[in-house]
Amino acid sequence: MRGETTPIDFSALIREGDLVVCGQATAEPLTLIEALVAQAGSLPPFRIIVGPIFSDTFSAGCAPEVSFQSYGVIGNARRLARAGRLDVIPSNYSAFCADFAAGRHKADVVLVQLAELEGRLSAGLSNDYVIDAARGARRVIAEINPDTPFTFGAEWPGDVTIHVRVAARRPPVELASSPLDDVSRRIATHAAGLIADGSTLQFGVGRIPDAILSSLSHARNLGIHSGLINDAVVDLIERGAVTNAAKGIDAGVTVTNQLIGTQRLYRFAHRNKAIAVRPTSYTHGQSVLARINRLVAVNSALQVGLDGSVNSETLNGVAIGAIGGQLDFVRGANASAGGRAIIALPATASDGTSRIVADVETVTTPRADVDAVVTEWGVAELRGCGLAERARRMIAIAAPEHRDGLSAQLRGDAR
Repeated sequence: MRGETTPIDFSALIREGDLVVCGQATAEPLTLIEALVAQAGSLPPFRIIVGPIFSDTFSAGCAPEVSFQSYGVIGNARRLARAGRLDVIPSNYSAFCADFAAGRHKADVVLVQLAELEGRLSAGLSNDYVIDAARGARRVIAEINPDTPFTFGAEWPGDVTIHVRVAARRPPVELASSPLDDVSRRIATHAAGLIADGSTLQFGVGRIPDAILSSLSHARNLGIHSGLINDAVVDLIERGAVTNAAKGIDAGVTVTNQLIGTQRLYRFAHRNKAIAVRPTSYTHGQSVLARINRLVAVNSALQVGLDGSVNSETLNGVAIGAIGGQLDFVRGANASAGGRAIIALPATASDGTSRIVADVETVTTPRADVDAVVTEWGVAELRGCGLAERARRMIAIAAPEHRDGLSAQLRGDAR
């Protein structure tokens, strides 16, 4: 049963200069955030850290007393960034989480969404930085949501005090998969050729990862060790493609840091001991990733340079992406026996410009770490290649209408 929620008076909880940390992505505590935003104009100035935003609770019209920070610009956080309201902390996701554990970031107030089962609590949809943030916070306010799955690995620790509990008025945020298009399907066809039976997969959110996952239903003995899982993973498990039998660690268990999907995924994960929602120190830890057999990391980008450098953060000087876990997983896959690190992206942007460029404006993943780049035009295998050969291979997977221009820029005679 969804209970009535006693109104929260944040004037008694928020002090001037406070840092407020709230659950991110599908773990956003909607009831609490809606109340906070509604009262923000009457509160003293404070900062709030957000992650990916998939709801409409935060907007550029939020009271000016609130300043926003994030480790990236994902989902509806772009609205805040476009309005100049979002200060980006350029950090790997794993390091950002570790900074709370080490006390470099210190929360004053933490707002979190939890699941409850027989008196036990679980962070449910995300085991990120909120527990470490809550451990040192002055006030921890928990929204208990009956529609949040109770997941193993994300149990709320007994030494972290919850000061206020409220009942959720709304079910958790859901993020449905985007419809696949011809470009994403072509990219998926090329990427799938790099994923052997027995591989363990890591992937992000979006149309291209979904397309790649949907192309793997024929595969055998796949494993999952990822920063997130979505509804497409449920498909692969139910079809028998994912068994987690060949990973080398966590046999039989799908390991993730977050659930980002719909109620179908949430119901599947509820009380499911074959799903482990583990902390970032485990899901992104280099010593852990190096022990996984054939870890295949699939990540996206805004641009890739002719030398292989990857930009997933900015375009025209504006932050519209994130470092996230890309570098963690690229390096983890490179250290894994039989691993592959794949950067997959469309060859052209929506405005027709090339996403294969002579030089990227921001380096998210250095060229020395890049393994293979995939577009709808093919695969550029870059590991071990010199700069001249890298450029040749990158131009070959650019859109045909941009290849001559890229070749001219490479020669230095572009008009």
